[in-house]
Amino acid sequence: MLVAVTRKKFTFSPDSSRVIARFLYLNDERSADIIRKVLAMPKKEVSIAMSQLLRGYSRRHRNISRIFDKHFAKLAPIFDKIEVNEEDLSAAQKTLIGSYFTMEYSIESAAFFNPSIIEDPDQSEIGTDEKRVIFSFRATGEGHISSIVFRSGILDKNNNLTIDPVGKMLAEADVIKRNSYEKKAFREKLDEMQSHGNIISPAILDKHDEKPDQGNVIPPVVLDMQSETPDHKNVVSPAFILDKLGDNFTYGDLMRNIEIAKKGSDLTEDQVKIINQMMWLASSHYEIYFSIDSAISERVIFPISATEQGGIEDARFVKFTDEKGEITYYATYTAYDGMNILPKLIKTTDFYNFQILPINGEVARNKGMALFPRKINGKYAMLCRIDGVNNYIAYSDSINIWHEAKIIQEPKYPWELVQIGNAGSPIETEDGWLVITHAVGSMREYTLGASLYELENPEKEIGRLRSPLMVPNEFEREGYVPNVIYSCGSIVHNNNLIIPYAMSDHSSTYATVDLRELLNVLKTSGTNDK
Repeated sequence: MLVAVTRKKFTFSPDSSRVIARFLYLNDERSADIIRKVLAMPKKEVSIAMSQLLRGYSRRHRNISRIFDKHFAKLAPIFDKIEVNEEDLSAAQKTLIGSYFTMEYSIESAAFFNPSIIEDPDQSEIGTDEKRVIFSFRATGEGHISSIVFRSGILDKNNNLTIDPVGKMLAEADVIKRNSYEKKAFREKLDEMQSHGNIISPAILDKHDEKPDQGNVIPPVVLDMQSETPDHKNVVSPAFILDKLGDNFTYGDLMRNIEIAKKGSDLTEDQVKIINQMMWLASSHYEIYFSIDSAISERVIFPISATEQGGIEDARFVKFTDEKGEITYYATYTAYDGMNILPKLIKTTDFYNFQILPINGEVARNKGMALFPRKINGKYAMLCRIDGVNNYIAYSDSINIWHEAKIIQEPKYPWELVQIGNAGSPIETEDGWLVITHAVGSMREYTLGASLYELENPEKEIGRLRSPLMVPNEFEREGYVPNVIYSCGSIVHNNNLIIPYAMSDHSSTYATVDLRELLNVLKTSGTNDK
C-alpha cells in the first residue's frame, strides 16, 4: 500500500550574494611586502583608501572595520619578522592592512541542501495551529567547503510555509573559546587514534587558527576513557609533551608545550605525527557565540578547527528533553578535514551560543549518527551506520561517548540493496518510534522510506515500508549529484509529518504526509514479513 505524499511548491535555492568576510593568508614574504607598501603610503592616501573601502563594503558586512582589525591581529608574527612595532601604527593603517588579508566567501554559491527542521524555541506571536520552525541546511561554496546555515519561518494550519526575511549581513561567530582537557582521557583518545591508523597530515593544520581565550575555559570534556587497549607495538608515546602538563590542561597549555618541544630538540618523524594528532584532537572542541542583534539566517557555523577545514556536513538537529523536562537542541554532524571524517556534536539552547565537541568511541566511525529525542531506559540512544550499509542502534551513559552498537535493519528491498540509513532523528509517536530512512538502490538512486520501532525497545521493528515513501521525480533528479533526495530531520505538525529534503545536492524543498495514514501502513506492513 502506497502512502500519499504532498510535495509543496516551495524551493530553498542557493544564493551567491550571501557572503562572509574570511581571513586571507598569503605567504610570509608576500605578506611582509604588502605591509611595507601600506606603511609607505602617505597619511592622506591611507585615509582616501579607507573611505573608498568602507563605502564599498560597509553595507555588505556588519562592522566590517572590526573584521579588518581582527585579521590585522593575526599578522603579529609577520611584524616580528620585519621588525615593525605595531604600536607605532595608526588605527587607519592597521585597519587598511587588515583589509588586504580579507576576502569575501560566498557560502552557498554551489548548493543549499540536506535540511533538517525543528521547533523554534520561541513560539510566541503565532496563531492557532501555527508553529514557528527553524531549518538547518548544508551550504556549499567555492572549493566545496560546507557550513551550517539556518532559516526560520512559520507553518500554518495547512502546513504552508512563510519564511522570515533572510538577512544579508552574515557573520561567523563573535567569540571562540577553547576547552580544557583531562590528561588521562586525552592520552587514551590519542592511543585510540593511532590504533585505528588515523595519522594526521601536517598540511591540514591551520597555523593561523584563533588563539585561545584563557579567561574563558569551559569544564573538562571527558573523552574515550573506557576504550579497548590498542596494540601498542606501533604506537608512539605522547609522553614527551603530556608529561609536562597537569592532570587538567588548557588548549593554550598544550600549544605552549608543543612550541617548546619544537624549539628544544630535533623531532623524529613519529613525534611530529603525534604533535599533529594532538593539535587535531585539541582543536576539535570549541564554543561559538553570535551577536544578539543577528537574525538566525545571518548566523553561519563555518569550519573553525583543523578537523573541519574540508567542511561541516549534514547536521541532524533534534529537540532533546531530559528527565527534568529541560530542553536542549543537539545536532550530530560530520567534520571533514580533507582526509578524515570525525562525527561531532553541537549543543545549544538558544541558537546564539553553541558548544561543539567530538563524538568518541568505537561507534563513531562513519557518517549519519542521529540522536533520539529523549533517553530510553535511562540511557542516551543513537541511530548510526557504522559499516556504511546497515542501520544500527547504540546506547550510552554519556552523550559523546559511544562504544557498542547493535544492527537493527539491513537492506532488503530492491530500492535499498546498496545501503540504508536514517534521514534524521527518530520521532516519538503513540504507536512507536517513527524513523524516516534514506536508501540507495540501482543507478545510485537515493530514495526515502519509513520504519516503525517499539518505544521502550527500539531494537524491535514493528513495520517497514515495502516501497519507497518518496523517489526523485523528474524535477528533483537533476542537480550536482543526480537522482538523490535526502533529508536530515523531520517534525510533526497538525498530525502531519513535515519532511524537508534536498534535491540532487543542489537545492531543497519540503513535503507533507498524513501521520495517521503512514503509521497505519507501517503497523500492518510487517505482518507477513516475519
